[in-house]
Amino acid sequence: MSKQSDTTRKMIMAGMMTAVVAVMSQIQFPLPSGVPVTMQTFAVALCAYVLGWKYGLVSTFIYILVGAVGVPVFAGFSGGISFAVSPTGGYIWGFLPMAALCGLGSESRNKLRLYLFSLLGLAACHLFGSVQLAVTAGLSPLAAFAVGSAPYLVKDVICMAAAYWLSGAIRRALQASGAPA
Repeated sequence: MSKQSDTTRKMIMAGMMTAVVAVMSQIQFPLPSGVPVTMQTFAVALCAYVLGWKYGLVSTFIYILVGAVGVPVFAGFSGGISFAVSPTGGYIWGFLPMAALCGLGSESRNKLRLYLFSLLGLAACHLFGSVQLAVTAGLSPLAAFAVGSAPYLVKDVICMAAAYWLSGAIRRALQASGAPA
């Protein structure tokens, strides 16, 4: 397979994974804190684990760009540039370093590196989210973390583990079909 053909297939996979993130983002359960429990973390991690850091980051960037121009791909079928300054927008921005770090970890055969990079990616996502929540909602950093991140950490770690497990099955299926994985 030529390098150009391989790149084309990977870009198609990135587009497909962007659609997966958009669909999974609609699975949500509202909480009193205003930050809903969603499947976005699972979907972004899955995207990165399947595609690796480069195309996982591209796919996540496309998801954010599509939402920013108004397509309702964010949680609750929302979209538009207003997410950039909304209380929960920092979590969406945090998907970028999360995708890059999870993807980097997945490209290593070292399980410790995978776990470390995945946890760093999750931490980056929650850091971006907590900081923006604190700034936009007038909360202290600790209060923003307590309301916007702490209740979701266990769920997010479980989601990331499930995403990694599922990514292995997806990669094997892609390899069996001759598609790049």
